[in-house]
Amino acid sequence: MRKLISPAIAGRPRLSPGAQALRFWHRHKWSYFFVAPSMILFSVFIFYPVLQAFVLAFQKVDLRGGKWVGLKNFVDVFASPLFRASMQHTLLYALFVVLAWITTSMIVAALIQPLSNKVQALFRGAFYLPNVTSVIIISLVWIWIFEPDYGFFNYLLSLVGIPRVLWLQNPDIALWSIVLSTVLIVPGSGVVLYSAAIGSIPRDYYEAAEVEGASWAAKLIHITFPLLKPTTLYLSVIYTIAGFQIFERVYIMTGGGPINSTMTIVQLVFQTAFSDFNYGRASAEALILFAIIAIFSFIQFKFLSTDVEY
Repeated sequence: MRKLISPAIAGRPRLSPGAQALRFWHRHKWSYFFVAPSMILFSVFIFYPVLQAFVLAFQKVDLRGGKWVGLKNFVDVFASPLFRASMQHTLLYALFVVLAWITTSMIVAALIQPLSNKVQALFRGAFYLPNVTSVIIISLVWIWIFEPDYGFFNYLLSLVGIPRVLWLQNPDIALWSIVLSTVLIVPGSGVVLYSAAIGSIPRDYYEAAEVEGASWAAKLIHITFPLLKPTTLYLSVIYTIAGFQIFERVYIMTGGGPINSTMTIVQLVFQTAFSDFNYGRASAEALILFAIIAIFSFIQFKFLSTDVEY
């Protein structure tokens, strides 16, 4: 079968690759001028530091210079008991925080959904307010709440005759105290996104289920949860990344102590680089953290990704 070609196209001379590139540039050059500032900032402050960290991870680097050592930094990192402990602390923190944030965000969003639009907007703003507050300020407030002598939590315990608790000074519970201070704050971003996602689910699905005699729990399990999977995937990935990158809260509240009981990977990277001045090993620890986050994100995409559209 002969391929039909428009006479206008057939009579047009074929441009060389160089001429095509020049025509493309003249047509779209202003678009590149507009995105150039962002690309320059991204290259200077993100891409180049990441590339430099990758190079430093294979070198022994200190204040005097560096030399190539291959995989020695990675071997030393995996052999370090402190790194393994930091990995365990970070995994525990991320696991409990992600599960708690996803659950509380979904519950709060479901509770405010039957309310009027104005009341929903009020609750969304109230829950989102801590997101625009500095983590340092929030951490300082929690230091006062956990204070052994005049803290708010110990004051509540004293009302029922329970002895005071060393929330941040006891190595056995210091990490769990930090986890508690995190999960008690319902993430506003999750509430807003889940609320919008629930509101966009067509009511026809629920009406059809009611006609079939489906219970409230059945509608929740078979309609709401599956249609919220795209939002759950996004929030799970974002919260997992935030959980693994926990630093400010630990740095302000405990500094990694007592006895390294709250040391996390990012805290360890900071200490290795700016206290021990071992930049090669710190870069290796950062690359391992990057690999761990990538693996967890891949697993989440594998099990939570969906082609549902509504």
